[in-house]
Amino acid sequence: MLQTDFRIEDLAFARELADALLENFEDRQLGGFFFTRHDHEPLIHRPKPGHDNAMPAGNAVAAWSLQRLAQLCGEQRYADAAERTLHLFQAQMLQQPGGCASMLRALEEWLTPPRLVLLRGPKDQVAEWQERLARMVLPDVQILGLPNAINDLPEVLRKPESTHVNAWVCSGVTCLSPMENWTELERILKHGFLL
Repeated sequence: MLQTDFRIEDLAFARELADALLENFEDRQLGGFFFTRHDHEPLIHRPKPGHDNAMPAGNAVAAWSLQRLAQLCGEQRYADAAERTLHLFQAQMLQQPGGCASMLRALEEWLTPPRLVLLRGPKDQVAEWQERLARMVLPDVQILGLPNAINDLPEVLRKPESTHVNAWVCSGVTCLSPMENWTELERILKHGFLL
């Protein structure tokens, strides 16, 4: 949702959900997330499912989401919780990879985090560049349009406002110099880049 129409309120809500997940469901000793809250009535068994069923495994979705949120917010505790989850389910992924497709997807992003393209500038120009980027096949890239009027951004996303669009291509906390030329951005995204 943040890639389609970035709203700082949505990012704040995602962080609230992540904080509640860590506080109420995380197994801080062994990693992963319980299916029930810590204050739930005592159970004989508190499951921490890692295998996919009709829906993706909750632990896999949690690990994947926390990794993405860590990238957007710079919150290491989200990345650490995701990593602990992946370590917990490592044996299951090795023994039964067919049942752990969602967890393997989270592992793939842990091993090779998606690159991040940040667009900053006037709202109409940012929207135009987002539309152009949407026509490209960029499976390993997250794109965030951050119009000038958005404030209170996490430090990772905080880029200077401008009278024209600037694009930053980032990997982790390292970003290339800002680009204001569409052709240059397109070339870098199509032909790869090194950071």
